[in-house]
Amino acid sequence: MKVALLTMFSGLSPTYSLVNVAADQIRMLLEAGVSVKMLVSETCPDGERTGIFADERLEWVKITNTLHGQPIQWHDYSSPTGQVHDTFFEEADHIAKDFVTHLKDVDVCILHDILYQGWHLVHNIAVRKAQQELPHLRFLAFTHSFPAARPQEMEYPFSARFTDLPRTKFVYPTRSGIPALARQYDVPEGRCAVVYNTLPLIPSMSEAVQTVARHMDLTRPDLLAVYPARLTTGKRLEKVAALAGAIRTATEQDIKVIFCDFPSADIPPKVYKAMIRTEGKKYGLRDEDLLFTSGIGFPDGFPRQGVFELFQLSNLFICPSYSESFGLTVLEAASRGNFLVLNQAVPALKELGESLGAYFMRWDARNFGFDTHESYSPSEQAYYEEHGRAIVNLMREDRSLNAKTIVRNQYNDEWICHNQLLPLLEG
Repeated sequence: MKVALLTMFSGLSPTYSLVNVAADQIRMLLEAGVSVKMLVSETCPDGERTGIFADERLEWVKITNTLHGQPIQWHDYSSPTGQVHDTFFEEADHIAKDFVTHLKDVDVCILHDILYQGWHLVHNIAVRKAQQELPHLRFLAFTHSFPAARPQEMEYPFSARFTDLPRTKFVYPTRSGIPALARQYDVPEGRCAVVYNTLPLIPSMSEAVQTVARHMDLTRPDLLAVYPARLTTGKRLEKVAALAGAIRTATEQDIKVIFCDFPSADIPPKVYKAMIRTEGKKYGLRDEDLLFTSGIGFPDGFPRQGVFELFQLSNLFICPSYSESFGLTVLEAASRGNFLVLNQAVPALKELGESLGAYFMRWDARNFGFDTHESYSPSEQAYYEEHGRAIVNLMREDRSLNAKTIVRNQYNDEWICHNQLLPLLEG
């Protein structure tokens, strides 16, 4: 399949929101293996092609914006009646020929505000003329502003802003706008569809986080837990894996755990990692649910900025540490809106947790002048599963946390591409 994005951009400044929308769609389609062609105005400067716009997989096409050697001036024809300038239809015919030339090898053409904006009326008419010579071509017509009220009186060509385009799906970024969109073009609501604007969290993050994303899906999990810790038994990484496994077993939630680990002299890293994985499996965690950043190119520790970024994506922080003097990672996780699960038996964690509204569990701990040792009845597994169910329920009831999780799950490139955009392309 080959897809064209017809934007008629005359510049690529990211301050223009539609430039970012187009960039996100190009990224989604290329990653899905779709051939993509980008159609812009011939006045669009090549020097502004950066990021995804400079990707070698993207075919870049400039559509004419001159007639008889003179620049075509775009006029804002937002009124439903009036009079167009003298060369309007000649310009439309000239542009239409270019559209036909460059859309012959395309299956679906995505129009961004071409049918909606008054200053694109000449391109609107050109698309309709070109369509007559491209019977195989289907269109997705995106509207990015509030749909225009359908006027009672209209004159051609102004009426094109309110007229159906055959073989076209009309697309809006929210469901609430679909009835108004259908009224604007006088089409059934069944001819309309929703494609969200994406929030490209991971593409905007550091290369370190993107490396993690290449080894583990960071967008789909219901629960994503990040634990930055030295590979020492005192940090109790195996307890994090065990609780995560019990949560998965008790609630059937998809949970992933990322250890931003760094070596310790206390125990050989290879030995301790094996222990952590074994403990996780014992309680229900799968191999693919657990990741050590030291195993993907960061043997001496994960960048601090990357840890902050991972906390922006995660929603669960588990700290069963044996001892802490302060617990800075607790503050870091809390500052990024994570649900905190802390070891109540550690004084520093209890003090911090009480002020931050943390959820407490009990693990062995070093206290001032004595150590504590926990026993679980009827079993440690039952203890973890009971608390796991409670944790999941509390997280669901937290509106802010729930919103953070939904944004990560459903407003990312992959979800939107596979659940909304690709189905429309496939007809």
